[in-house]
Amino acid sequence: MTTAPRERPRDPDQARNPDHARYPDSAGLVAIRRGSLSLLLHRRSAAVVAVLVVLLAGVMLLAACVGQTYVPPGEVWRVLRGHPGPYDLVVGELRVPRIVLGALVGAALGMSGALVQTVTRNPLASPDVIGVGHGAAAATVLALATGTVASPGALPAVSVAGGLAAAALVYVLAWRHGMQPSRFVLTGVGIGVALSAVVQLYLTESELAAAEQVKLWLTGSLNGRGWDQAVPLTWVLLLTLPALVWASRALRPLGLDPDTAAALGVRVHRTQLALTVLGVILAATATGAAGPIGFIALTAPQLSRRLTRSPQLPLTTSALTGALILVTADLTARTLMPPLEIPVGALTALVGGPYLLWLLTAPKS
Repeated sequence: MTTAPRERPRDPDQARNPDHARYPDSAGLVAIRRGSLSLLLHRRSAAVVAVLVVLLAGVMLLAACVGQTYVPPGEVWRVLRGHPGPYDLVVGELRVPRIVLGALVGAALGMSGALVQTVTRNPLASPDVIGVGHGAAAATVLALATGTVASPGALPAVSVAGGLAAAALVYVLAWRHGMQPSRFVLTGVGIGVALSAVVQLYLTESELAAAEQVKLWLTGSLNGRGWDQAVPLTWVLLLTLPALVWASRALRPLGLDPDTAAALGVRVHRTQLALTVLGVILAATATGAAGPIGFIALTAPQLSRRLTRSPQLPLTTSALTGALILVTADLTARTLMPPLEIPVGALTALVGGPYLLWLLTAPKS
């Protein structure tokens, strides 16, 4: 007499979520299907995104109201709707373009940091660490010094060219039958130091007026910047949107070890190269728009990862976190010691330094 084998009890998480077997970290995932389309939604990440959107909107409204001249929220809303009023100049031409640019630059840096840190598998890596920011800065400084830039709107294109050139040099020098993340980061650090020395040499040998102009740009600031810088950055973000949608899906398997990712059918080296190029374009364009603003690309992905408790770096949350950090930092920079204004790059470096030390000593999450 034989008995039928007893059925093993199913994992309750797998019973609720059929994608649990494919994604081991999918206990908090919800599968949304509409015909042939399917979407995996992480519930905690969705809640964090909603909270960040509300906080970002609140800080942007506060930044539009607060300054040397206080503007009531109702008057800000009136200006945004296009109705003429006494605060058109302060809100419509000075504050709103600057706030929008800060949010765009922060979002671009946050996404760039998430892409680079995933490729290098190093939480201490960022575009400014691996030489991208230094390459963009060196190209922009060279353009400003030689007078080859006819208008401020051309600076983002020069910055992108410099960042891409620096990243290509790092990639070529670091390639040894494959890309090892540690070698890639160390090569980028070396290239960044060399490019930084070139910039410092120019500052030493140039005339005082030109050196002051370059030093002002190198501090990273949103002061005096507006739609001329925000519009090109907006176009770059719109043109790279399809690539960003693809990258948000490619980050998950690439967060695993290379052998596992290759076993899942991922072309590791091609995917790493594509994500690196995308991150370089975002970081270089943001640098051209606002100057080299440090530590946003480093801190935003790690903060968003801790907020969402996700094993991979979330792209959307990194963008919102970067935007929130930079808009808040710029608001603090221009209201902390009125009428003086602190360059936002100096403020982010002042806060980012202790954060970097904490990141080095904190236990892994």
